[in-house]
Amino acid sequence: MEGEKLIEDRGFLAAPLTFFVVVAFQLLSKWLDQLKKKGSKNTRESELRSEIKQLLREASALSQPATFAQAAKLRRSAATKEKELAQYLEQHNKEIKLSYDMYGKVLLASKVVIYLILVLCFWRTPIAIIAKQLVQPFGTLLSWGTGGHLTGHVMVGIIPWLILSTRVSKYVCRFVEF
Repeated sequence: MEGEKLIEDRGFLAAPLTFFVVVAFQLLSKWLDQLKKKGSKNTRESELRSEIKQLLREASALSQPATFAQAAKLRRSAATKEKELAQYLEQHNKEIKLSYDMYGKVLLASKVVIYLILVLCFWRTPIAIIAKQLVQPFGTLLSWGTGGHLTGHVMVGIIPWLILSTRVSKYVCRFVEF
């Protein structure tokens, strides 16, 4: 009954709340990765692309020998716009990468801080109690860091719970689309 009293003291919602914190971090990480891959739709980029297409269309329409000089001028103008677009994309991608890298580092730092706080709060305290038959071969592994034993039950420690929650949340996040 000692373990049950510890669970009541710390709150019976510690395990689900810890799991939902881990899932939230996984979802934020996945969302940030997807934003990084997608990039942002930029009006400047689309304007340049449409100008290039228009110039090339006009140049191809001028196929007469008398309009050769005008067509060449339009092709050179399109090439200049393509260089401008390439330069713009390079600069924009660098800015985006730096921005998402900063957000990723902040997310990682906050995840580490929250995990450390959880470990410090629930160290040597069971976060859940499970019947021994349900976790037969892994009972001692799951009870690592709880400090006590209960007959017929396994007390789950915070570190194994965080590891298990992380693995499950990664699996769940595979099926979530943003």
